[in-house]
Amino acid sequence: MSEEEFTRHIKIIRQQIEALQKYIDLTPTQQQQVAEAMEEIVASLGNLQLQQEEMQTSLEALEDIQDELLQQNEYLAIERQYYYELFNFAPDAYLLINAQGMILKANRTAGALFNVLPNFLIGKPLANFVAEAERSLFRTKLNQLSQLDSVQEWEMVICPRGGQPFDAALMVAPIRNTAGPIISLQISIRDVTKYKQANLQLQAIASQLLPEAAAVETPRSLDGLQVLFVDDEADAREFITTVLEQHGILVTAVNSVAEALEVLERSRPDVIISDIRMPDEDGYALIRKVKALEAEKGWQIPTAALTAYLAEDRAKAIKAGFQSHLHKLAEPTELVAMVAQLAGRG
Repeated sequence: MSEEEFTRHIKIIRQQIEALQKYIDLTPTQQQQVAEAMEEIVASLGNLQLQQEEMQTSLEALEDIQDELLQQNEYLAIERQYYYELFNFAPDAYLLINAQGMILKANRTAGALFNVLPNFLIGKPLANFVAEAERSLFRTKLNQLSQLDSVQEWEMVICPRGGQPFDAALMVAPIRNTAGPIISLQISIRDVTKYKQANLQLQAIASQLLPEAAAVETPRSLDGLQVLFVDDEADAREFITTVLEQHGILVTAVNSVAEALEVLERSRPDVIISDIRMPDEDGYALIRKVKALEAEKGWQIPTAALTAYLAEDRAKAIKAGFQSHLHKLAEPTELVAMVAQLAGRG
């Protein structure tokens, strides 16, 4: 019952009492009118009593709801602190930026990577820390995210404050509101300079040793074997192609799932090797489409997942349908042996 309703009922009672007072000096024949007025007063008082009880019940219910809300707030505060600490003390650098590229949050590792305090990064454009020659590309990729839903993997040169530029791998996950537009982006950043240097060293070693090794270890056993290799990184495609071709393997290297499917429409390779993390469609999307194509055409093509991340889940790749899994930094001989085994020539 609202205050307005309560006031209205009191006013009615007063009016009824005033009407009763007028009948006090009346003749006995008008006593019936007095009795009716009294009945109305009694009924109004009863209504007020009932409404007062309802108000009391409502207040008690509100107190229970308030207690529950307080408990939920305490729980949410504890959970928020827990996830904040997970974010802030994570071993990888994490940023939260808005759709325009302004940094909203940064953890401690990000501050260390950029060589500044995390709070200094808040409100700064991430583009300020991208090498000047790549800022236009960075903004283009940022604008293209409005049309994409999957996690994107970018490679940029990052320039920390007062430090040396380094090659960085960025994993970018868009966050959208219920209407669809992007409201923020979650970004993890890793310094991959050492990985790229190791990859170049492996290429140099392979170029020196593979001709002799091919002649000794696998004379013609893999000649003519056809491999379809899918990877969005040009360096990886060049290196893997070099390794396999040294053993007489014919390699078709493409940079996307769409290109791989075009190749499969024209010919059937003996083995498919695919990177897992790729923009637009990843290796898991490829294996699903390969399985559908196999069912349609009655094929059975051995497939292998090749990844650059140590944390990549081998069990997940095998469960998805890949027959084998190998890290990109594995020895070239391991790669060749894996292909030979998948093709039944091991």
